Amino acid sequence: MNWYLAKLVFRIICGQGRHTAQFDEQLRLIQASNEREAFKKASQIGMKEEDEFFNAEKKLVQWKFINVAELYKLSGLLDGAELYSRIQEADNAELYIELTNKKAAHIRLNSTHKYLEIL
Repeated sequence: MNWYLAKLVFRIICGQGRHTAQFDEQLRLIQASNEREAFKKASQIGMKEEDEFFNAEKKLVQWKFINVAELYKLSGLLDGAELYSRIQEADNAELYIELTNKKAAHIRLNSTHKYLEIL
């Protein structure tokens, strides 16, 4: 088995979504036998972690999984651990989503990947 670092992208929508678009980018550790399996596993984690809840102001907050934007092969660590998370605001939500989906398509279509050494 190999270890991969995957960037999962979620869109955060509060109420009717009439606010600056927000995106949460999370780095996750994935254990898989190959890049294709790692991508599939990362996508399943993203879909599983979609969420809806009401905030303190009684507004619906939705976390919607967009896609896996990056995938890197690593040397071992802990399966599924979140390493990094960042809320991203974007003036053009559709452009941000399109770029995320293009990155995911590139990962699916290309067998090449970057290697990171974590000591």
